[in-house]
Amino acid sequence: MPIKSRPLTFPKNFTWGFAAAAPQIEGAAFTDGKGESVWDRFARIPGKVHNGDTLDVACEHYTRYAEDFKLMRSLGAKHYRLSLAWPRIYPEGDGAVNQKGLDFYHRLFDSMDKHGLTPWVTMFHWDLPQTLETRFGGWRDRRVADAFARYADTIVQAYGDRVKNWITLNEITCFTKLGYGIGSKAPGLKLDDGVVNQTYHNALLCHGHGVRAVREFGGRGARVGLTDNSEVLVPVTETEADIAAARVQFRRSNWRTIDAMYRGSYDPAYLRSAGKDAPKFEKGDFKLISLPTDFLGMNVYTGNYVRAGKGRKPEIIAHPASFPQADASWLKIMPQVLYWAPRLAAEVYGVKAIYITENGCGYNDAPPVNGEVADLHRRDLVRNYLGEMRRAIVDGVPVKGYFLWSFMDNYEWEDGYARRFGVVYCDFKTQKRTPKISAKWFSRVMAENRLV
Repeated sequence: MPIKSRPLTFPKNFTWGFAAAAPQIEGAAFTDGKGESVWDRFARIPGKVHNGDTLDVACEHYTRYAEDFKLMRSLGAKHYRLSLAWPRIYPEGDGAVNQKGLDFYHRLFDSMDKHGLTPWVTMFHWDLPQTLETRFGGWRDRRVADAFARYADTIVQAYGDRVKNWITLNEITCFTKLGYGIGSKAPGLKLDDGVVNQTYHNALLCHGHGVRAVREFGGRGARVGLTDNSEVLVPVTETEADIAAARVQFRRSNWRTIDAMYRGSYDPAYLRSAGKDAPKFEKGDFKLISLPTDFLGMNVYTGNYVRAGKGRKPEIIAHPASFPQADASWLKIMPQVLYWAPRLAAEVYGVKAIYITENGCGYNDAPPVNGEVADLHRRDLVRNYLGEMRRAIVDGVPVKGYFLWSFMDNYEWEDGYARRFGVVYCDFKTQKRTPKISAKWFSRVMAENRLV
């Protein structure tokens, strides 16, 4: 007799969608008055990006957005997380606004509305106008916050009548530490800890201005939050001691971002540990930084295991060489992070609404065979992660939505076009889009609001 399984359902009105970012898909890098971004410059430095790939063409979304939205809707999506290109709207970062840039996003939102897609707009997804970097060091100087404040005011006033879900910044750590400390991302600098800590602080100021802009100009029903790639700690055993260690380490690992935002100050232990490298801040900074938000966006891919060590102090355990990973070597496959990331945010900071604004995996997918890309490894990975997210929801963690990264293959930063995160295959020569098996599977998940 067949055994009937119980449906693994999600809450009613759960938000499902796809995610992408302007610099990775739009192309048209110097079209209609768009200014140069730090990534446009970085990609042209020999040896910085795989195969010397640039953002110039990408997925040609700048001209193909209508057909992309048609495909997205055919897969059943009702929500789409996108970003606006700061240098498309302010080519100099500040100064004169580019009307052609503003008009482009008006057309884009018109098309989204036509295809029944609700926008979730990220104000900044790494494409800092190069002129700000050239003139005063970009994120190293707090003048970046003045420029961002003007940009945020402009876009919220321009689009606030149709955009009600705003995200201020995407993954502070990536455009600060990785850009100015490690040098793997634009602008590709390797500077000391004092400079890096200051870039974090200046980014938090920009976040505050983003929240302020939405409160002032967003109109009725507007919501705003930050998307963070918080370091996630997974207890080796789900026992009281290891879970407590995970909570402690979660705070320590995120001192420079969400801890400061939610607590309205830097932890004294962080400032002591930083010493002379501690960031400089002014009176009133934290009043801006800690303005109340409506949700926390979390980009969750991987993390670290932690246990209670000697004296119950948190002890992080390094991944062994043979630990499973995607083709993106940094992406250690740890489905439990999609349980522990939102749970720790809720427990440690009392967050009431959490959206998984990115989750997915990067593989070097082969081209379609007989019109199909059999990316069963991606389907398997995402399904296992979603199972852990569902477990979190069942346990009472306030996860309200999930955006799969990414809708289609695109420009994967320093990995260029070799690394593919999309559930839709993009042939970068012909620009033909081919939904992969993972896209068809995720389409059913969204339609039935359950794991299938």
